[in-house]
Amino acid sequence: MDTNVITPEGYAQLQQELDDLWRKERPEVTKKVQWAASLGDRSENADYQYNKKRLREIDRRVRYLRNRLSKLRVVEYSPAQEGKAFFGAWVTLVDENDDRLIFRIVGSDEIYGKKDYVSVHAPVVKACLGKQVGEEVVVRTPDSSKVWEIDRIAYEAG
Repeated sequence: MDTNVITPEGYAQLQQELDDLWRKERPEVTKKVQWAASLGDRSENADYQYNKKRLREIDRRVRYLRNRLSKLRVVEYSPAQEGKAFFGAWVTLVDENDDRLIFRIVGSDEIYGKKDYVSVHAPVVKACLGKQVGEEVVVRTPDSSKVWEIDRIAYEAG
């Protein structure tokens, strides 16, 4: 599967982060750098050094986001996906001990800070892609393999 895929919600979040950094945080930090620089000796000015470092971090992240957003392909929901596990789906798996695993299939840019979002490249997702409710999936990892049954597939919020 394409490595540059993202849900519409994920794309909007990255776009919002870029907008916040560029239009809000960067101008504020730039003002602090200018103020600190006006105080004189920059080599011993902690405000100047800290904010200059923060400005470099913001610029690095802005460059990354602009580059990444230009390469991403937004994958919209299609009614043809209904009933099968594809990109953007919320999937519920159940094992023989009735343990549940609930996750959403998303792009690799969306998994950070969200414990129930799983990259489309993860072994559990690869095992589920294209499957329907009631089908068994075998999730193979380098250490082991485990059998799960697909209990639910939904394309709305979990």
